[in-house]
Amino acid sequence: MPSAESKPKTLYDKVFEHHIVNEQEDGTCLLYIDRHLVHEVTSPQAFEGLKNASRKVRRPDCTLVTVDHNIPTSSRKNFKNAEEFIKENDSRLQCTTLEENVKDFGLTYFGMGDKRQGIVHIIGPEQGFTLPGTTVVCGDSHTSTHGAFGALAFGIGTSEVEHVLATQTLLTRRSKNMRIQVDGELPAGVTSKDVVLHIIGVIGTAGGTGAVIEFCGSVIRGLSMEARMSMCNMSIEAGARAGMIAPDEITFEYLKGRPLAPKYGSAEWNKAVNFWSTLNSDENAHFDHNVFLQGKDIIPTISWGTSPQDVIPINGVVPSPDDFEDESRKAACSRALEYMGLVSGTPMKEIPVDKVFIGSCTNARIEDLRAAAKVVKGRKVANNILRAMIVPGSGLVKQQAEAEGLDKVFTDSGFEWREAGCSMCLGMNPDILSPKERCASTSNRNFEGRQGAQGRTHLMSPAMAATAAIVGKLADVREHVVSSPVLAKVAPQVDIQPEAESPETEDELDRVLDLPADDQPHTNSSVGGGSSTGLPKFNVLKGIAAPLDRSNVDTDAIIPKQFLKTIKRTGLGSAAFYELRYNPDGQENPDFVLNQGIYRNASILVVTGPNFGCGSSREHAPWALLDFGIKCIIAPSFADIFFNNTFKNGMLPVPVSDEAALKKIADEARAGREIEVDLVNQEIKDSQGTKIVSFDVDTFRKHCLINGLDDIGLTLQMESKIRTFEAKRSLDTPWLDGSGYLRRGTRGATKIEAAPVPKTNRGDVKNEPLEW
Repeated sequence: MPSAESKPKTLYDKVFEHHIVNEQEDGTCLLYIDRHLVHEVTSPQAFEGLKNASRKVRRPDCTLVTVDHNIPTSSRKNFKNAEEFIKENDSRLQCTTLEENVKDFGLTYFGMGDKRQGIVHIIGPEQGFTLPGTTVVCGDSHTSTHGAFGALAFGIGTSEVEHVLATQTLLTRRSKNMRIQVDGELPAGVTSKDVVLHIIGVIGTAGGTGAVIEFCGSVIRGLSMEARMSMCNMSIEAGARAGMIAPDEITFEYLKGRPLAPKYGSAEWNKAVNFWSTLNSDENAHFDHNVFLQGKDIIPTISWGTSPQDVIPINGVVPSPDDFEDESRKAACSRALEYMGLVSGTPMKEIPVDKVFIGSCTNARIEDLRAAAKVVKGRKVANNILRAMIVPGSGLVKQQAEAEGLDKVFTDSGFEWREAGCSMCLGMNPDILSPKERCASTSNRNFEGRQGAQGRTHLMSPAMAATAAIVGKLADVREHVVSSPVLAKVAPQVDIQPEAESPETEDELDRVLDLPADDQPHTNSSVGGGSSTGLPKFNVLKGIAAPLDRSNVDTDAIIPKQFLKTIKRTGLGSAAFYELRYNPDGQENPDFVLNQGIYRNASILVVTGPNFGCGSSREHAPWALLDFGIKCIIAPSFADIFFNNTFKNGMLPVPVSDEAALKKIADEARAGREIEVDLVNQEIKDSQGTKIVSFDVDTFRKHCLINGLDDIGLTLQMESKIRTFEAKRSLDTPWLDGSGYLRRGTRGATKIEAAPVPKTNRGDVKNEPLEW
């Protein structure tokens, strides 16, 4: 048997273990974070928590900030500042609050007046901020995009955003290893978007739960970096914690000349490449799950329903509930068909489209725009298409496309040529669908209401979306492109940009920060609980439990995106399950359980279907449930990020995989009898105190809940270990210290001394079994 030291390791194992600052006996790890990306939606409450606790951002040099979700994508020809440009009040408040926080904490920021601004997961790689072997986080589930570089990249909730800002670390546990190997060659017309949609269709939206997926095989190795990013971007839609692809010469070539990467040809570059070249899974490394696919079996793929697993080849027909064996899938299919306005048996190619959206962090890079332009060049958008939009992923992508004349190709064909932003991907900005409009979209999610209330989304590749725009219906690109020019491989052009430097004058600072025109304070005055102020203790919860018979309940269903435009943690209870609780006319839906009798006051939610909380990393979902009064959710299984977020808010998610026990709990709930959740003894009991089932919970998480402990306060007790780790990191991987984009002179990388742990955070803590 090989020793522990020589045991073969996966790519994920190597990157994870390289970042462990401390590990507890129960497996809880303090993981160092190399790169933190921040945007306007999931950060205001985190910065507020820092201010309330008088804490600073520990590593400004490892933090990069932009705006993308809320901003309009209309022309910025007359742009002066965000205060005047953004018309929607809540969106404007989130963006200006971010600008205030950027200024207060001294962070690098790409605002709307900066050509480098763009979708957070496009600007990171574009600038060379994303590098192989790093840990990358952001308050956004599609952070998995950066795994294309061999980085361990994953989305986090707002409490964890605050934790990283304050400590540059995260508390986490090891994930399982999953390998998805795609070999052979892809047929004509098939892109990486088709491959990943096909994969999700095979394994389902919960197929990767609890795991990090490594994509490998000859098909993956043949993809460009942009195509690899699209693959990893959607690994979260398969339920995975992250997706990764081992770096290789294609990766290194992409990084040459990037402003924030090591300088090409330098000793630091050579040292970095030598290290990056070790980042691959060892031969005979163990994977907990394996999926093997052949590229030849994949054809252009498109979604038909309201989940990314609802996919079908473009030459297929709309499925029937009878096509599924599982009862929950039958019910989900029926709901999806009704929502999508589709009839079983209808050929996909006969479904007309109202709008077309080409953009998002999945498919808004220069390669995507080139592919779409090759389809539409010399043609016109069909007369029935109400709107066709091209939204570049960043200002630099837009600049590159215009240099190549792609903008004229699109506008001549009848497309709108927009500014950089998330746009219609999630409809938190003016770019939305009207009710029952059908959209051919290159985005990543097709949840109910994702692109607008009652909007209907079909996911597909940029080439397929462009074809739909020209044909006016869902269409097969292979039938409409002579000699398939879209398939020609295009070498990515590295746009070498000058290194960003700190502004030298107040005028320059105002331009970069997009500060409001007036000089009055614009203070974030919101209040509410947070990780920096401690949490209520959770020992035993006894109360009414509401039964919810649904599977794959996504975060957009728990709280629709129109309620995310807030800088507060509180006041979201009225938005919980909004589109299920209320009819389109605003009246209550009497059939929804939380609108019925005693369930209006439920403190426990019993979900009978699996994969609760799938979708976004936004912490607004648990905030909304908690504000409604739900303190505990019982379900067969949970999406990873939602599961983590509940603990950060003093809530308890309880996985119960025993079908008989779950049925008994649900029956108690339906009968209107109270249920008791005993965290101390890890038992669920009926109203008479009789045990129904025992449950597992991590020792560390249990300890924090029972004692109402603050994760940040606990972590700051590890200051000496964090500092020791950082010193070694600077010696081993000096290119990670951020010297490439903040002018620091001889100061070196910025490291902020940790604020002392507020005494109030510790409270009257008892029975502390864990050594920190």
